[in-house]
Amino acid sequence: MEYRLRVAQKDFSVEVEVNEGLHLNFMLGDKKYVVDYTVISDSYIHMKVENGIRSGNVNAFLADGPDGKTIVINGRSYMVQDHDCLAQVVQKGRRPNLPDKITPPMPAVVVSIPVTIGDRVKKGQAVIVVSAMKMETTLCAPFDGTVVKINAGVNDKVAPGQILVEIEKDE
Repeated sequence: MEYRLRVAQKDFSVEVEVNEGLHLNFMLGDKKYVVDYTVISDSYIHMKVENGIRSGNVNAFLADGPDGKTIVINGRSYMVQDHDCLAQVVQKGRRPNLPDKITPPMPAVVVSIPVTIGDRVKKGQAVIVVSAMKMETTLCAPFDGTVVKINAGVNDKVAPGQILVEIEKDE
């Protein structure tokens, strides 16, 4: 199956062949890669990647974002978008829906929580700040609403997919 992806504002054509079990081959440009992978969780994949010259183990953390998927490999974040979906969004003249869950993009530690239960928040307002690899990331409210639950505390270790703050959406 062929995919057209945009990674870091560059377009790539990727041909993927899924084999038996947890094994796939893919072509990126003129380079062939053989990958054996293990799904650890919805947001964490361990892979052994070979390209004919060398092989190595890679841990990839995945998170849905407003414009695609964020993939973190060896501490570097990559925004990956489906080129065909981008074209459809442009044609419709609107942006895709923002995710409705507040979850960290990679394993992190909670630095601060500027809201409390019962607070009314506006879309885009900071609700929790996490730190990973010496970088702070502010996670924001995806819509207007009321904070109904906070599932983490300052200095807690958190992981992708873990819902940190729950907000009841305004009608």
